[in-house]
Amino acid sequence: MMAVDREELQQIAQLVEVNRERMQAIEQQVRQLESIRVEQMQAIEALLAIPDEGSQGAMIPLGSGVQIVADIPSDGGAVVDIGSRVQAERTRGEAAEILTKRSEELITIIERMKTEFDELEQSTVDLAQKFNESVEGLEPEAIAEEPAPSTPAPRRARRKRGTDLTLDD
Repeated sequence: MMAVDREELQQIAQLVEVNRERMQAIEQQVRQLESIRVEQMQAIEALLAIPDEGSQGAMIPLGSGVQIVADIPSDGGAVVDIGSRVQAERTRGEAAEILTKRSEELITIIERMKTEFDELEQSTVDLAQKFNESVEGLEPEAIAEEPAPSTPAPRRARRKRGTDLTLDD
């Protein structure tokens, strides 16, 4: 019966570890998705900040702190990735709408992942509690799988002949 309990405890411990790893992966994915969403919101703000009559001398960021000065015509659109690395030119309003829809989809995905995280967290807490209760229920002898090896007494350093200290030293 003790072997079954040990096996069950090992399974519970493994499930707890798998759940924790999955929770860490979900947290990382949520952070990445939130970062993408922030980037999308900034792009929407930039698109909507361009006046309908266009803009002269607009500074367009290229990345790494580099910007290029360009004139944006009143009918100037935006090139948007429409999927599968296919890009198409759209009006600024259409581009903002596309990004808004993507942002809403991201919010839905993030919420679903947070719900999954919460469920995993609750499951992990329940498993950990079950593990602790099972460990408390075992007899003390059953917990100690094998006795700790006795540590040998420290050896005294041996002196070579003629190096012993005497009262004369």
